[in-house]
Amino acid sequence: MPLGATIAKAKVMDWVPGAHASTFGGNPLSCVAAIAVIAAIKEEKLLDNATKQGAHIMKRLGELEEDCDIVGDLRGKGLMIGMEIVEDKKGKKPAPKKATEIMTRSWKRGINVITCGASTIRVAPPLVITRELVDSALDIIEDVTKEVAKEA
Repeated sequence: MPLGATIAKAKVMDWVPGAHASTFGGNPLSCVAAIAVIAAIKEEKLLDNATKQGAHIMKRLGELEEDCDIVGDLRGKGLMIGMEIVEDKKGKKPAPKKATEIMTRSWKRGINVITCGASTIRVAPPLVITRELVDSALDIIEDVTKEVAKEA
């Protein structure tokens, strides 16, 4: 069920009543679904899992960053992580063709990552991801990234 909300500072939200509406705001069925999702996130400790798995992903990709000349930067929090792909570490010139190649080869091997920005690989697994699946996915991402780096 779609659900939308707008949150901003008071100086931005100081509008005349009726000046703003949300297509998906206030739908009772969507609100009930949102409450159920929030309850599941709390009960299943999915935010704890995101923190734990995200730290593990950052550690593994950090090791890849050290070993691989086309990984220019690594950033993220929880399970939203970006790995910037560059021509070389010194110049840090974005390498969009290499990023696209990493994304395509990962997909062909069963891992769905997407590109974003100039040349960043976005790793954003679901909140319920297990360590076993994280490691399997990272093995593929690491192999593919090293393959692309060797071809440069």
